[in-house]
Amino acid sequence: MVVSTPIEDYALLSDRRSAALVSRTGSVDWLCFPRFDSPSLFGALLDDAAGSWSIRPVGQGSATRRYLEATMVLETRFLTPDGALTVTDALATGGDGDPHALGAHAPHLLLRSVTCGEGTVDVELLFRPRPEYGLVVPLLSPIAGGINARGGPASATLSSPVELTIEEGTARATVRLRAGETLRFALHWAAVEGSTAPRVHADDQIGEELDRTVRAWRAWSALHQNYQGPWREQVQHSGRVLQALSYQPTGAIVAAPTTSLPETVGGERNWDYRYTWIRDASFTMDALWVAACPDEASEFFAFMTTAAATPQPEARLQIMYGIGGEHELSERSLPHLSGWRGSRPVRVGNGAWSQQQLDVAGELLATAALFADQLDATDPTLRAFLPSLADTVARVWREPDHGIWEIRGEPRHFLYSKLMCWAALDRALGLADRLGSAERAGDWRGVRDEIRAVILREGWSERAQAYTQSFGSDALDASALLLPVVGFLPADDPRMRATIDAIVHRLTDERGLVYRYRPDIGVDGLPGQEGTFLPCTFWLAQVHALAGDLDAAREVFARAVGHANDVGLLAEQVDPATGALLGNFPQAFSHIGLVNAAYAIDQAEAAADGRRS
Repeated sequence: MVVSTPIEDYALLSDRRSAALVSRTGSVDWLCFPRFDSPSLFGALLDDAAGSWSIRPVGQGSATRRYLEATMVLETRFLTPDGALTVTDALATGGDGDPHALGAHAPHLLLRSVTCGEGTVDVELLFRPRPEYGLVVPLLSPIAGGINARGGPASATLSSPVELTIEEGTARATVRLRAGETLRFALHWAAVEGSTAPRVHADDQIGEELDRTVRAWRAWSALHQNYQGPWREQVQHSGRVLQALSYQPTGAIVAAPTTSLPETVGGERNWDYRYTWIRDASFTMDALWVAACPDEASEFFAFMTTAAATPQPEARLQIMYGIGGEHELSERSLPHLSGWRGSRPVRVGNGAWSQQQLDVAGELLATAALFADQLDATDPTLRAFLPSLADTVARVWREPDHGIWEIRGEPRHFLYSKLMCWAALDRALGLADRLGSAERAGDWRGVRDEIRAVILREGWSERAQAYTQSFGSDALDASALLLPVVGFLPADDPRMRATIDAIVHRLTDERGLVYRYRPDIGVDGLPGQEGTFLPCTFWLAQVHALAGDLDAAREVFARAVGHANDVGLLAEQVDPATGALLGNFPQAFSHIGLVNAAYAIDQAEAAADGRRS
C-alpha cells in the first residue's frame, strides 16, 4: 500500500479562486492555480512525485494547529527539544477593504511566515513544484531574492530570504532560527501568456499581504456572521469554510477543492469534486443563510441563469457546471498518479455532468424561495428562468433518473428525485406572483398534488416499513430523511418515524454514523464498499430535532461533529473500521449538514422553551 498522509491531517487555505491543503507537518501537498479546477502545482496529496512545498523543523517534534480567529489563515506551532516554531500560512486575498469582494483581486500568492518563539530551531525548506499534476519538472533558476520556476503553461517565483540550493527541479535550504527571528516566504504564480510576470516579494510586502488577508477574513466574518445558537463556533467556522469554497469571480461553489480522495481505501470510487453541483451549491446558499447571512444570492442566481442558458421553454438543467459556467466536463484518468494510498484511478473531470437528475430544479427553486427578498423579481431573465424550471419539472417528473447519489447503473424512479420535483412545484407556487407567473399556478398545483399522491403510494414499502430508495424497492436510503426537511411530511408522522427507526437500526455502523445506502444492493453499478456518510448523519440529527427528539438530535450531532479534524474540517465519509476520514476534503455537503442540523436543534429548543426563535 502506498503511504499517504491521513486526510484528517490537512488544513484548507483559500483565496476564493483556488485552494491549497497543508499537512500537519507543514507540507503544502495540494495547490491549484489559478482556479479550484486547474491542474495542480503541488499534488503530493495524490502521489509524492507530484510535488510539494514543506517548511518544518529538522528532527523530532510535535505540532498543534489552529485558524487565526474568524479567518482561514492557518497557524501551526511546532515544539522541538530545543525551541518552538510557528508557521503561518495563507492564500492572499488581495485586499482588506470590501469584505464582500474578498478575493476579487486575488494575486495567486501563497504566503508562509516562520517565527521562532523560543530557544533555537533548525528549519528545513523543501520546494518541489510539479505542474500539470506532476507531469512537468520545471526549470528552477536563481534570481535576486529567490528562484524562478518555469515549465508548462505557467511560471512561478518563490520569494526567499535565505539562499536555496537547486538540484533536479528541487530547491532546499536549512537555516537556524533563534527566539524572536522571523523568515517570510511567498510563492507567486502567473500564466505564461499573461501580461504580468510572477515577481519577487520583499519581506515587508509579504508581511503586509498576510496582515491584509487576516483583516479581510475578519471583516467578512464580522459583517456576515451573527449566528448565536448551539455550536456557535462550529457553525460560524463552517460558514467560513463554505465561503472559502466559493469562486468569487462567478459566484459558483465547489463541492470540494480536491479530486480522487477515495470513498474506500484502494477502491475506485474516486471522483473530481472541483465543480459546482446545483444541489450542493443550493444547499450551500441555504446553509449560509444561517451561518453567514450572505449577500451573494443574486450573484449565485446570475451565475445559474447564465451557466444553465438553454432555449426556452426546455430549461433542462445539467446537474453540475464548471466554476466558470462550463457545460462539458468530460472525465479522464491520470494513470501516472498512484492515488491517495494507492486508490486508482485518479480522475479529473466528472462523467456525471451528462446524467439526468430530476431533483436539481427543486433545490434551486427552494433556494430562490428562501432568498426571494434578495432577488430582483423585475429581472426578465430570472422571471423567465425560474418559472421555466417548474414547467419542465411538470413535464418530465415521471421519467427515471440517476438520483442524488449519481448512480452509474440503470436509471430508476428514485424517491428523493420525485420528492424534489414536488418541492420544485411547491416553491414555484410560492414565487408565482412575484415572478409574474400566477396564470401557471393552477397547472403547477395539480401536478404537485399528483406527485405527492404517487410518493405516498409508491415510495412506502410495507416489507421494509419505511420510505425507501426507489419505487418498488425495499432498500433503505438516507435521502428519505429529507421528506420532513423539505416540508413534505411532518417528522412525527407515523410512517416517517418508522423510516427514521429503520435507518437508525439498519443503515448505521457501530459508531451510529449513517450510510447513504448499502452498495451491496448493486444499485450504483460499481464494485466495492464505501464509508459512512457525514451529511446523512447530520440529516438524522436534523430530523430528530424536527420530531422533537432533542436528546437524540444532540447525541447524533455530537457523533458526527466529533469527526471534524483538529481545525474543524469535515470530509465526506468516515471509514467504519478505523474512524479515519475518507473522500474529498473538506466537503461542502458535510459542513452544510452541520449548519442545518445545529440550526434545527436551536429552533426546536427555542420552541420547547417558549423562546423567541
